[in-house]
Amino acid sequence: MELWLLAIATVGLLAILLVFGFPISFTMAGLAILGTLYVWGSQGLLMVIMTSFGQATNFVYIAIPLFLLMAHFLQASGLADDMYEVIYRWSGRMRGGLAIGTIVICAIFAAMAGISAVATVTMGLIALPSMLKRGYNQSMTLGCIMAGGALGILIPPSIIMIVYGGVAEVSIGKLFMGGILPGILLAILYILYVIIRCWINPAMGPAVDTHFTLKEKLVILKGVILPILLVVLVLGTIYAGICTPTEAAGVGAFGALVCLAIYRRMTWATIKNSILEATKTNAMIMWIIIGAACFSHFVAIAGLQDKLYDYIITLDIWRWWIIIFMQVVFFIMGMFLNPAAIVTLVGPLFVPIIVDLGFDPLWFGILFVINMEMGYLTPPFGFNLFIMKGVVPSSITMNDIYRSILPFIGIQIVALILVMVFPEIATWLPSLMTEAG
Repeated sequence: MELWLLAIATVGLLAILLVFGFPISFTMAGLAILGTLYVWGSQGLLMVIMTSFGQATNFVYIAIPLFLLMAHFLQASGLADDMYEVIYRWSGRMRGGLAIGTIVICAIFAAMAGISAVATVTMGLIALPSMLKRGYNQSMTLGCIMAGGALGILIPPSIIMIVYGGVAEVSIGKLFMGGILPGILLAILYILYVIIRCWINPAMGPAVDTHFTLKEKLVILKGVILPILLVVLVLGTIYAGICTPTEAAGVGAFGALVCLAIYRRMTWATIKNSILEATKTNAMIMWIIIGAACFSHFVAIAGLQDKLYDYIITLDIWRWWIIIFMQVVFFIMGMFLNPAAIVTLVGPLFVPIIVDLGFDPLWFGILFVINMEMGYLTPPFGFNLFIMKGVVPSSITMNDIYRSILPFIGIQIVALILVMVFPEIATWLPSLMTEAG
């Protein structure tokens, strides 16, 4: 059997095993090992060992456990309670004000945490009961929390951007800056959607009756001081070229620990639990990266990657059709696979193609992340959908959750198209920044 045909058969077997629920990381690594043994014998296993070692010791990936630790410290600090109180007092009397405020809090959490789970879980526990109790439409409330939480992988720091930067050899600092404006754009589109729906039907998000004095509103603003300082500390040092993303991750983790102390939640149990949860999540991500890298290297060496590359490059079609096709592939894969696995699997194939077609790999990376944000929300296996199911009352079914997210997926598609048509949304800030050495 020719090697590239063997690679196609292996890819097909991977798809079948994943459909039957086999663990993605070990499935990819296992198939890579079996394929290597079949073709090159035991001496070929050196490739698997070197690939695994190279991925596990990649310096840029050190930022992943640090940002995860930062996220878990923030979740344990109780900082979100004060932030929600700020929103409640300042925007509660607007139609849809609590939903708008929830989106804003999710965006701020995204700029502090780097993962979507933190904002989704926190707002699901704090904002969801508050809004439902005040008569907010259930579908819009669920959708706001899940879509807002998904901003965590687009607004930096972002774990997925770190993985993409490592695979595509694109500056992670510039990727971080490239995600800021698209993230803000997406948050604004969500807010506009809420405003329009509540303007058409005020019962969707009724105004809160409670009145607060100006003094009460000003006093509670102290709840946003620490979040803003932490965002400036992490993203500001990267933008100014003072810190690399990995160094900024360490600064952010320490800053989150300080928040934990200020809110008097810094107990040994809290620290131990945060470290344990960050370690578990990091182990999952790294095994996916290692497994996907081994599998993609086997497919590449077998020649399938080169054949696909030659075929796509020689197609006599408009180059934008190829970009659109790639986005469709990302969207479909995002329904079933983890984003880290997707970028590690197809990144080595797609990135050289888009570079040869004259596109900016940084811009393409932002498109990928927006697409993966949709993947966090698309049935049947959207990550945020299952997180939300874990925190909602039992009366809310999975079908309710599926239906609630559809308008927000449509908004994400609009944002994706806007960034495709106007690349400057993603590339302008990176072009201005100074990078640390």
